[in-house]
Amino acid sequence: MQFKKLLFLSAAILSGFAAAGQNSVPRALLPDRIIDEFIGEASGERAMNHITVMGGFIHDRPASEYSGYFFETDYVFNKLKEYGLEGAVVNKYPGAGPTWDGVKGSLWEISPGRSKIADYGDLPAVLASGSNNADITADLVWVGGGSEEEINRAGVEGKIAVTSGSISMVHALAVPKGAVGIISYDSPRPHQVPLAIPITGLSGRRGGQSPAKFGFFLPPREGILLRDRLLSGEKITVRTVVEAEYHDYDLEVTSCIIRGSDPSAGEVIFSAHLFEGFVKMGANDNLSGSAAILEIARMLNTMIEEGRIIRPKRTIRFIWVPEFSGTGPWVNANPDLMKRTLCNINLDMVGLRLKESQSFLCMHRTTYGNPHYINDVMENYYNFTGLGNRAGLAVSGRTGFVRRIVAMTGSDDPFYYAIDDHYGASDHEVFNDPGVQVPGIMMITWPDLYYHTSQDLADKCDPTQLKRVCFIGAAAAYTIAGAGEEMASKIAGEVTGNSSSRIGKQLTRAIDELGTAKKEDFFPKYKRTRGFIEAALINEKATLASIAELVPDSPSFSGYLVRLSVSVESAGKSALEAFESYAEIAGRQLGIMKIAIKPSATEVRAAGIIPALTPLFTEKGYRGYNEILSGTDPKLREKYPVKGVGLDTQELARLCNGKNSALDIKKLLDSQSRREADLQDIINYIYYLREAGLVTM
Repeated sequence: MQFKKLLFLSAAILSGFAAAGQNSVPRALLPDRIIDEFIGEASGERAMNHITVMGGFIHDRPASEYSGYFFETDYVFNKLKEYGLEGAVVNKYPGAGPTWDGVKGSLWEISPGRSKIADYGDLPAVLASGSNNADITADLVWVGGGSEEEINRAGVEGKIAVTSGSISMVHALAVPKGAVGIISYDSPRPHQVPLAIPITGLSGRRGGQSPAKFGFFLPPREGILLRDRLLSGEKITVRTVVEAEYHDYDLEVTSCIIRGSDPSAGEVIFSAHLFEGFVKMGANDNLSGSAAILEIARMLNTMIEEGRIIRPKRTIRFIWVPEFSGTGPWVNANPDLMKRTLCNINLDMVGLRLKESQSFLCMHRTTYGNPHYINDVMENYYNFTGLGNRAGLAVSGRTGFVRRIVAMTGSDDPFYYAIDDHYGASDHEVFNDPGVQVPGIMMITWPDLYYHTSQDLADKCDPTQLKRVCFIGAAAAYTIAGAGEEMASKIAGEVTGNSSSRIGKQLTRAIDELGTAKKEDFFPKYKRTRGFIEAALINEKATLASIAELVPDSPSFSGYLVRLSVSVESAGKSALEAFESYAEIAGRQLGIMKIAIKPSATEVRAAGIIPALTPLFTEKGYRGYNEILSGTDPKLREKYPVKGVGLDTQELARLCNGKNSALDIKKLLDSQSRREADLQDIINYIYYLREAGLVTM
């Protein structure tokens, strides 16, 4: 019996040591004392309150807001003053012209019965943006999905077309044939969210002025009832009254800072779009991101002012913007700031209750054209939160969460997250633009069942999810903002460790793709897939080199980075050797006894072309280079044609860093895309940029 007890005790000790030494232990770059402060101070409830005030329901925007401050701007600005944030300001930039504003809109059945079908005062989303004034009595006609054939067959002249199709498409087809308006129950996810109405219009979500008729939305449940009545042969007559206005407006960008102790050391910028046009108001998209960075600003400022954490060396800046339309002008108005900004953390749709939408909090990395350690710093805190907030035998044995980050009124779900490749379509793309050159990542919940619909309301958000987002964002920004040589060394170790994994993933990807080769396409696939590993190695070394900006004047730190770079190089070399071993086996199975690749004349030429962007490329900031390109002689396009489809010219420009050859650029592009880039197209575009004065060799 005693022997059995001893065996059991020994096994328990050994298993405990094994668990503690593996990758299941939550691990953060910041020390535990600071981590505890951040977890404790982050308030999911405060962030949730901001969302509820600004996006608890979809409401009509009063006309008075177009001549003063918008409600959301005023709310955020007053909170910044209440919290004592430094440098709070609202910058205004000219809008793009009049924007549509609904005033009223009613749709009543008057025959055979009398009942209200839809009313703007009840739910503003029912009136399609871009609808013009009307007071019309007309019959309804069913046009199915709204194809031209269906519209012709139905006969729409003088009638209101009812459709399950896109309201803008049916409007464009039916109005020229005499339709006086459109009713649509089109919905992006009708089976999952049958009461949702898309937030869009007759000509897009922002509703530019046009010779439109009018349009109403119904949720699928109600639209199907109307459809069935029409299909049964019932004649339905309605009266429609619509009133709308167009207003000039300013783009409002609210900002504040947490001042760093060394103004020359650079900045980290948080961004979130407070507006996406002025009709759409979404709780998750993106009042959640706006609320989260407001809470991050409060919690960091509070902890610094109370002496619980030291003031970081670098400034942390926060901006609340109209998506793209306000971010671009703000960035272009601050070119000197862009030069000293280290990175951007963009929050877009971060508050969703993940489990109910089968969603993940995703972190989208920078592209190879903007290699940066921000990716690894963010990943560290994602992993820390993920491991600390799930029950797992290797993590916590048979107990619960080991580093609990749960809001008092939120869910106690595990943290569902994903580290994903780059994805654009939000404000970090303004920073990532080759005319700005600030590496930016995005935090986002996806999928989102309520995205761009009338049901994107505060009740879909979760205080626990918001608390976790605030913790991750604040910890990552503070890690970078406060980094000296010791923290920079830890970040470099993080990058080096992760680089082996990322290179390894490209090895397995290359093997998988080469494994599908036939004899006739073996050599092209061999070149392409080997390039995946070579591109990963280039990116990992560049990522490691980016850390030098944190400790710019330390020979010892520079030497440390060189030694780590050698380690990364070794990992890349080992992966290439493993790939070659597999390629030999795969080749022999196809009857190819020897892999001897001779570079083509174009590849030899491309290897000697090493482009670098000139200062002119960034002179006009975000997309400013397009003005230069649009002013070039059209014959240049003929001289340097790009014949292939889908060449990512923005990423190509980012990769023109004076180190990558045109051949490297092809590998770096191909490894990030399912479509292979044409090498001659790459060369031609580089020469085209050179002729425009944007690139030097």
